[in-house]
Amino acid sequence: MNEIILSSTSQPIVCACDYLAAIDPFYHLDRVLEFNDLIYVVEGTMYVSEDGTDYDINEGELLFLKHHIRHYGVKETQRGTKWYYAHFYLDEPTDDTPRFEPDSSPLVLNKPLRSYEILPKKLGGLKGGYIERRFAELVDYCRIGDELKRMRINSMFYSFLADIALAKYMDKNDCSITRNIRSWLEKHYAEPFSTEKLEKEFYLSYKRMAAIFKQAYGTTMQQYHNAHRMQVAAYLLRSTLLPVGEIAGRIGFEDRLYFSRCFHAFSGMSPKEYRLSAKTDY
Repeated sequence: MNEIILSSTSQPIVCACDYLAAIDPFYHLDRVLEFNDLIYVVEGTMYVSEDGTDYDINEGELLFLKHHIRHYGVKETQRGTKWYYAHFYLDEPTDDTPRFEPDSSPLVLNKPLRSYEILPKKLGGLKGGYIERRFAELVDYCRIGDELKRMRINSMFYSFLADIALAKYMDKNDCSITRNIRSWLEKHYAEPFSTEKLEKEFYLSYKRMAAIFKQAYGTTMQQYHNAHRMQVAAYLLRSTLLPVGEIAGRIGFEDRLYFSRCFHAFSGMSPKEYRLSAKTDY
């Protein structure tokens, strides 16, 4: 499929980013590029073939064309077709780079951040949405007279590509009800987990909420609530001089010993050991 792979350790280098409108019908150029090409059609349909595979890029769809692969036009793109495009270089990850896995745990204790995700070859349903707005912002920024844009645009474009690469996870995890439940659990981390409060807040049975939350996040609501409490405790242990008992109270534990047992089960260390281990970060 000639897919392009985005790595957490390699930033793209943008060499062109602009907006075009066809003033006459045309066939896409027959060429082999040294760089990757991203096309997003704003209006109309563009026809491109890559290495023998034909693609119709309709309004609200994007397509990635890979470097060193021949692409060309076999059908005529009509007058008035409008599109954004970006040309960019991108180093591919090494063989030992792990595939990205969603993980909401905090980035602490010098855990490696190497991972990769495959960019979708073609993605649709973007008309008027976040991806289209981001592309428009990138094009506008490339046009302004900012002497620092050549330094900034690569990091901006990386963030844009990451949103495209991770869209499938965001589609999965950003269902409004599950997102709202997750936000509520995070906001009420200092309170005991309560099925009654959840049902009263969301007007759904706990059984129904439990099923859709587990499907979205792979964990139960109570496990997520407990894990978030422990993450807050870990942050307080790293970033404050508060006594362990006070930290336990801040996250809703009346019994310090019970908190310590729960924290050990979460982190593999006692609160005191965790606080000491954080010293390796400074």
